[in-house]
Amino acid sequence: MSRKVLLSILAAAVLVLAGGCILQESGLLTGIFPGAERKYAREGTGDSATEENPGWLKELTGGKGSGVTGQKVCKKQLFAMDTYMEFTAYGEKCEQAVDAAMEEVKRLDGLLSTGSSSSEVSRLNAAGSLEVSEDTAALFRTGKELFEETGGLFDFTIYPVMKLWGFPTKEFRVPGEGELQEALSLVDASRVEIQAENEESAELKTDGSGENAQTAAGESGEESVKEKEDAEKNGIRVALGAGQQVDFGGIAKGYTSARVMEIFREYGIESGLVSLGGNIQTLGTKPDGSRWNIGIRDPEGGQSDYIAVASVSDCAVVTSGGYERYFEENGKRYIHIIDPRTGRPVEGDLTSVTIFSADGTLADALSTSLYIMGLDAAVSWWQENGDDFEFALLTDTDECYLSEGVSEDFRTDAETHVVKREAEP
Repeated sequence: MSRKVLLSILAAAVLVLAGGCILQESGLLTGIFPGAERKYAREGTGDSATEENPGWLKELTGGKGSGVTGQKVCKKQLFAMDTYMEFTAYGEKCEQAVDAAMEEVKRLDGLLSTGSSSSEVSRLNAAGSLEVSEDTAALFRTGKELFEETGGLFDFTIYPVMKLWGFPTKEFRVPGEGELQEALSLVDASRVEIQAENEESAELKTDGSGENAQTAAGESGEESVKEKEDAEKNGIRVALGAGQQVDFGGIAKGYTSARVMEIFREYGIESGLVSLGGNIQTLGTKPDGSRWNIGIRDPEGGQSDYIAVASVSDCAVVTSGGYERYFEENGKRYIHIIDPRTGRPVEGDLTSVTIFSADGTLADALSTSLYIMGLDAAVSWWQENGDDFEFALLTDTDECYLSEGVSEDFRTDAETHVVKREAEP
């Protein structure tokens, strides 16, 4: 069996066992490979791997860890934040939890979308200064912290440059050097000011958990989502530098997935998963106690081709790569990940970066930042700052570099190197 076919079967297996987390129907198995589901479920229960069914694929397809316990489950889909999302929750109040989570996603999308002129972010971009809601303020605070921690590689003021390349509008073009430098001169998150009018408002959580935005849940958990107006204010004003515009596309989905997990907990859900495009976050384990199996897309394959699988629990898994969005002009590919130091699409030695963290916002930001850094700098940065996350880095030489904390839970056929916390002498 070819590697590509094998990985496609892997992708389908991940869909079945991880509750549809990869945003396609589990029928992919029977629709594309008739009989494959039965064949691999049977062969995957053996004690030894075969050439056609290697050990890491066997872990995904066997009856062990299937997650099937007869527990009540709710799965629903939504299109928001320019991507297809899927919500999965197990428990007595799973449907209420999923419905509440979807409403929260819609609310956050209404606040943060640059594609809607009525959103808070769009109104701020137009006015230059605006009194903002608690969620938007929390993202600004977190964004500024990440800007400092990454030496400016995470910069939410990159939006003018993104527009110049046409990525928000899909009207792609290669800008001239003069206009590129003019737009690049606006990129500097340190110029953004957060002006709190009272100390209470200033004490917002900045860890991306969103706890500042939630109400206390009732004993039943049914009042877990606040019915808030998008225009709700809390005495915090954000002022942009002259000509600046912002876009939280680099952390909005991570912040949102963290909020979904909070809502699930408020409804008593102990096992669940949300997939927001390339962002996945899990709550607990699968209902049978086994870990969630998350597929990592092959950067050189199609949407249904996966190069690895990671087994996780209570974890956000966020992958960034140049294969996600790009355009080609005169035979050259330009990807959507822009280096804020140059204003140009990244041309580095990494093809994919996956971050594992309990903090969805952090994972979202660092998947892009480490991609911009490149292999050596990303490894060094993790060794100095990696207390709260692990990584899987795929290179343009088809090698995989894993931080030691995730190496035992990651399966791939690629040549693998484990990175230790302390650099080798």
